[in-house]
Amino acid sequence: MLKPAFSLLKKDVLLELRQQHTLYGILLYIASTVFVLSLAVDQLDADVWNGLFWVIQLFVCVNAVAKSFLQESKGRMLYYYTIVSPGAFITAKLIYNVFMMIAMSLISLVLYAAFLNNPLTNAFLFTGITVLGGASISLVFTLMSAIAAKASQNAALMAILGFPVILPLLLLLMRLSKTAFNEVFREGALLNLTGLIIGLDALIIAMAVILFPYLWKE
Repeated sequence: MLKPAFSLLKKDVLLELRQQHTLYGILLYIASTVFVLSLAVDQLDADVWNGLFWVIQLFVCVNAVAKSFLQESKGRMLYYYTIVSPGAFITAKLIYNVFMMIAMSLISLVLYAAFLNNPLTNAFLFTGITVLGGASISLVFTLMSAIAAKASQNAALMAILGFPVILPLLLLLMRLSKTAFNEVFREGALLNLTGLIIGLDALIIAMAVILFPYLWKE
């Protein structure tokens, strides 16, 4: 399964490099959002800064991951059905979207900290949480994109289905990222929050691997 998944992953990377307007559109969205926000507010306290950052990541992910399945035509999906297993296909999509969203999240963090006041006391820790959060959000919306693609290519359905899952995840990420703002946490509480997020990621991956073959047959 790994060899077909790697081939599909390579295909997605080559398509992204060839269709650079999509990538540049996402980067423009990130830059313009952060720039307009910097013009609208002069000073943000740590809680608002943290909350707005994760809200921006949510919308960036919707724009970046929505095309994952929605751009695949029925004819192309039928072709994939004849040459690869559903496990290899969903694995390639998950890996590609995870790395794409991690890159977008890091770019967002750099621009966000540059244009707005930076209240972070531990930038290294927040960067690590950003990587974890970007990967987690992308996993959720990759699965939702696969479901929405089978419902008349309705991108709005992806956001609707993803909301009940993404809301607790965002709350956990906001709570966890407060550790980078000099908030005192017990070590056990910090590990528990990280464990909950990783556990939720593992659950989403398991759901994708188990449920996608049924979508694959439709």
